[in-house]
Amino acid sequence: MRSKPLITIILSGLLLTTSHLATAQLPKETEAQKAARMQWWTEARFGMFIHWGLYALPARHEWVKNRERMTNAQYQKYFELFNPDLYNPQAWAKMAKEAGMKYVVLTAKHHEGFCLWDSKFTDYKATNTPAGKDLIKEYVEAFRAEGLKVGFYYSLIDWHHPDYTIDSRHPQRQESDEEYEKLNKGKDMNRYRVYMKNQVRELLANYGEISIIWFDFSFPGKNGKGRADWDSEGLIKLARSLQPGIIVDDRLDLRDVEGGWDFTTPEQVKVAKWPEVNGKRVPWETCQTFSGSWGYYRDEYTWKSPAQLLELLIESVSKGGNLLLNVGPTARGTFDHRAQESLSAMGEWMELNSRSVYNCTQAPDEFTAPANTLLTFNPVTNRLYIHLLAYPMGRINLENMADKVKYIQFLHDASEIRYTTGSGEEANNLSLQLPVQKPPLEIPVLEVYLK
Repeated sequence: MRSKPLITIILSGLLLTTSHLATAQLPKETEAQKAARMQWWTEARFGMFIHWGLYALPARHEWVKNRERMTNAQYQKYFELFNPDLYNPQAWAKMAKEAGMKYVVLTAKHHEGFCLWDSKFTDYKATNTPAGKDLIKEYVEAFRAEGLKVGFYYSLIDWHHPDYTIDSRHPQRQESDEEYEKLNKGKDMNRYRVYMKNQVRELLANYGEISIIWFDFSFPGKNGKGRADWDSEGLIKLARSLQPGIIVDDRLDLRDVEGGWDFTTPEQVKVAKWPEVNGKRVPWETCQTFSGSWGYYRDEYTWKSPAQLLELLIESVSKGGNLLLNVGPTARGTFDHRAQESLSAMGEWMELNSRSVYNCTQAPDEFTAPANTLLTFNPVTNRLYIHLLAYPMGRINLENMADKVKYIQFLHDASEIRYTTGSGEEANNLSLQLPVQKPPLEIPVLEVYLK
C-alpha cells in the first residue's frame, strides 16, 4: 500500500487519523485462534443474503443505474418514492429461521450509495425518503430476536458520492483517460475514504454485536480501484477494533496480507473442490441467488428449483463450505412470492435433515461417494451422511466400508436400513437394501453411524 500523509479530519464529532489506521499492524492470531473465532460460522453452514435498496423500485437488477448509464438526477426519482410500507423484518427473520438459516447479511449500502440507516455523514439515506426511519435498526433487532447472527454488507463502490472518482464500473464510465480526468476534476478520494470509515464506524459501533462485515468489491488495474483507493488495511483494522470477533470477507484486495481476510467468496459458481490458497484449504462461502439477480427483479424467470437449491447447499457443505443464499425484497418491503416458496421448501427439508448440514464438512478421503450422491461428515459425532440426489432402484452399494459401519438409517424418520456384506474381493463392500418407493423428500439422506 502506498504511503499517505497524516490527515486528521473531524466530522460530526468523529475523529479519524487516516495514516494511523493505514499503517498500524493488523491483528495477528494463530490458526487455532482464528478457527475458534470462526467456529459458529463454520458450524452454521447456511445463511441469508439480503440485497435491498432503491433498485427495488425499477425492479430490473441491482446494477440498473450502471447498466442504463443513469445519472444521479435520473436515479433521484427512486429516492423520492422509496416507501417500503409493508417492511416487516420480523417476518423476514422468521422465514430465514424456518428455512434453516443461522446468520444473515444485509446490504446496508450497495453500489448506488443509498444507506438504509440514519447515517450522520450523508443525506442519501432511508430517513430522508418516505420510509422515514432507520431500517437497519429494525432489521438487527428482528433477526437477533430469532437467534440469527447479524451481519452487514458495505459497498466500497459508491455511484452517488461526489468525491467517488468515476471508474470503469461507474455508470458514467468513459472511453479515454482525458475524459476520466475531466469528469474527476475536483473529486477527492481521500475525503471519500474518510466518509467510508465514518460510516463503517457507525454500523459497527451503534447496533450491538455485528458478526460479519462484507466489503464489496475491489477491481484493481487501469481505471479500477484496489487497496490503496479504499485504504483497505485501515478499514479492516477499524472493523476489528470495533468488533474484535467479526468475520470479514476477501474483497478488500488484501488476499496477500496476513489478517486481511477470513474467508473466500466464490460467487454464483459451484466450486470443483475445496478452495485453496498457496496449497492450503481455506474457509469459504459461496454466495448465490435464487435467480440471476441479487436485487428484486420482477421479470427475471431463471429461478432455481428447490431440489437445485438443496443440492447447492449440500454440495457446498460436502466441500467444506457455506452457502449464503440471497433474497431481494420488493420496494414495498416484502419477499417475492417465489423466494418465499423456495425458502419454505428448503425449510421443510431442513427440519428433518439439518443434521447432515450443521457442524458438517467434507468427508474423509477414505470414503467414496456412490454415483448420484453427495457425502457430508460430522467429525464430532463420527457420522457420515449420504444424500441421494437420484433415488436408486432398491439398492445402493458402498465400497470398502464394511469394517467402518456400525449402523445405517434414513435420517428423516430414523428407520433402519438393512445391508449385507460382499464376498471374496468385495468382502469389505456393503449392499444397502432401500425401499423401492422414494421417501417423500426432495433429497433423502442416509445417516451412517461409523465405528
